[in-house]
Amino acid sequence: MSTKSLNVGIIGLGAIGSGTHLKYLQTIDQVKLAGVCDLLKEKADHFAEEYNTVAYYNYQDFLEQADLDAIIIAVPHYDHPIIAIEAFKRGIHVLCEKPIAVHLNDANRMLDAYEHAQQQYPDLVFGLMFQERTFPHYRKVKEILESGELGRLTRATWIHTDWFRSQAYYDSGDWRATWAGEGGGILTNQCPHTLDMYQWLFGLPNLISGHAHIGKYHDIEVEDEVTAYFEHDNGMIGHLIVTTAEIPGTNRMEIIGENGKLVLEEGRLVFTKNPISMLKYSNETDQRFSKMETERKEIAVDVVQNQNAHHYVASRFFNRILIGEGQLVAEGWEGPRSLVLANGIMLSSFTGQTVKVPFDTDVFEAKLKDLANSSKFVKKQAKAVSQDEDMSKSFGSHA
Repeated sequence: MSTKSLNVGIIGLGAIGSGTHLKYLQTIDQVKLAGVCDLLKEKADHFAEEYNTVAYYNYQDFLEQADLDAIIIAVPHYDHPIIAIEAFKRGIHVLCEKPIAVHLNDANRMLDAYEHAQQQYPDLVFGLMFQERTFPHYRKVKEILESGELGRLTRATWIHTDWFRSQAYYDSGDWRATWAGEGGGILTNQCPHTLDMYQWLFGLPNLISGHAHIGKYHDIEVEDEVTAYFEHDNGMIGHLIVTTAEIPGTNRMEIIGENGKLVLEEGRLVFTKNPISMLKYSNETDQRFSKMETERKEIAVDVVQNQNAHHYVASRFFNRILIGEGQLVAEGWEGPRSLVLANGIMLSSFTGQTVKVPFDTDVFEAKLKDLANSSKFVKKQAKAVSQDEDMSKSFGSHA
């Protein structure tokens, strides 16, 4: 193990930056907090004093003046590409919060800048904070799918409606839930994890049909309820149902393959197995209505984790920098894949048409700019958020 230490800075001291990243950094060996940065001087000063470091009030000064090996970007989404690109130019490693960007064109600009910077800094590391990939139940699902035990997949339906957010949540930041400030609603803020998990498990579809409801349950100008339908080139269809308005909410993933059904819900993973392929049975049986007898069993999942998921993702990122090898939880180049789903769903909803993947990213970016420029929505004054609020309540459940 390298004895080198890393100077790490955090840009963005909102709920996730101060409530999560600052805390776990104190527990990671070989990492020194080299500074914190936020546009709000009072906030930057407060956390600089609390964590015995230096405060900065804009990212340009931070990148130029601080002695930085790596940064964690935890600012509003539109600023992810701007800051990352400037960091890459200086050879500074980047761990970026989700989503990588608001739209695909910005994400691709980030990757282009990263690849260009690698010509001068070949060991430059770019990682993404997709911590839900570390959740044991999701990893077990991926293991089963990759084993081929389900056979040919025919359907994946994910109802993920336990992302409840109150009006107080949306009022807590003047950038939240606006086209100009955030660039979208549930697909841009809460569901990048869900969208990343979908593509991580099933790959990207070639057709997307999306239906997004704007401000249906909240006083916001972006989507708070979405239903999407996907078609994959292997014949599998997918469904995604999400909202920030349901209590108690549901997180149910149902995967159908020719050899059975896999259901993940409420911390239980259940596999109902067919004795033979249902496709083979359908073609060969002389019975018109009867079904095969199936075997139902609960799959054991080791849910013991010694450290939180954000800590784990960051540790892998720092380890790659220190020793020059090791797999990240999510590489920077993987970020655009969830945006294909998010942007494709919204483009389909905007146009009322099914979208073929890949689609024209310029069309979506132009639509987004029109929405931001023509918005007449007036945000209420941002309400103060308690620094003691438990941020773990904001993260999706494991199952």
